Amino acid sequence: MSRLALLGGGFSTDEDGLLDDWVLGHARAARPKVCFLPTASGDAPAYAEKFLAAFRPRSCEPSVLPLFRRESDDAALRAFLLAQDVVYVGGGNTANLLAVWRVHGVDRLLREAYAGGTLLCGISAGANCWAEGSHTDSFGPLTHLPDGLGLLPGSVCPHYDSEPGRRSSYRAAVASGALSAGWAVEDGAAALFTDGRLTEAVTQTPDARLYRVRADTGAYGAVEEAVPCRLLGGDVTASCGTPSG
Repeated sequence: MSRLALLGGGFSTDEDGLLDDWVLGHARAARPKVCFLPTASGDAPAYAEKFLAAFRPRSCEPSVLPLFRRESDDAALRAFLLAQDVVYVGGGNTANLLAVWRVHGVDRLLREAYAGGTLLCGISAGANCWAEGSHTDSFGPLTHLPDGLGLLPGSVCPHYDSEPGRRSSYRAAVASGALSAGWAVEDGAAALFTDGRLTEAVTQTPDARLYRVRADTGAYGAVEEAVPCRLLGGDVTASCGTPSG
């Protein structure tokens, strides 16, 4: 069973910790080893420290893997990554992240870890990287990037509700075929995929939504369908909006 999660929040943006607790709840160990990859931010020290500050008090064993000042040889790097129960990827530049991972062979190691049961997850660029393609500002203006690890079929768009132009630009990319059908994640929502299929969707608030976006052969160009999400910290299933064209 191979699993990955797309996060619309977490320690870097939220104070309640609900999405991070949700991630840990899906780890395969009671006290999981959780490795943070801050590659997309250029291994920003403050980002890594914020991760450690958020996860050290939790029932887990947190660590950070820097690649811009790499210290491990290939064998040690492989052993370290394959020993992790969760790999958590931070935000930043998706294109740069993919390039650096490939130079160091981390892309291959993450595929191996994924096949072995490690839970892969991330926010923003850390969500984009798992799909076949994504919607990104890696090159400045918002555009499509038909590149990724391909562990998740289709495409991903983060910050669907919070960044101007995201929604219309992503829908246009899917409608034109520049990106295949995919998942649009609003800030505060998250999705778990098992063997490439959506198995759970959650939200911090009833207003945060997860959408399935696909091309339409009719008049709309692209359509989005809201996915029902479980409200974290509550006992009810919150509606993540209503389907719209």
